[in-house]
Amino acid sequence: MEIKELIKKAIIAKENETYTPYSHFNVGCSVEMEDGSVYTGGNIEIASYSPTNCAERTAIFKAVSEGKREIKRIVITGDSPYTFPCGVCRQVIREFAKNVQIIIANSIDDYKVFTMEEILPHSFGPEDLCKE
Repeated sequence: MEIKELIKKAIIAKENETYTPYSHFNVGCSVEMEDGSVYTGGNIEIASYSPTNCAERTAIFKAVSEGKREIKRIVITGDSPYTFPCGVCRQVIREFAKNVQIIIANSIDDYKVFTMEEILPHSFGPEDLCKE
């Protein structure tokens, strides 16, 4: 799928898939898996902020729950210029993609592309676990 189509899906998710009655800060995400399937998600918050779920995790968990395990590209768009994933989301992205394009978009024509190493250097992943 073209990057601009993925950005459009993330923007639509930001507009339609969020639940942000407290912060009013909306984030949308689209995730393209290695097999070409695409999943979207918005951030979902509740009054007790810590159980809030970010857009990135919403989209990734939808994919994983359907048996998808390898992210090819992920697009994040939010209410601030260049909304980057939080630390928890960076680790979740890393779990399902070491070599991934991370696209941070303000609009279809205004975006930046990053690698996992650029946004989470020296990351810890499944291969780092001690195995017997």
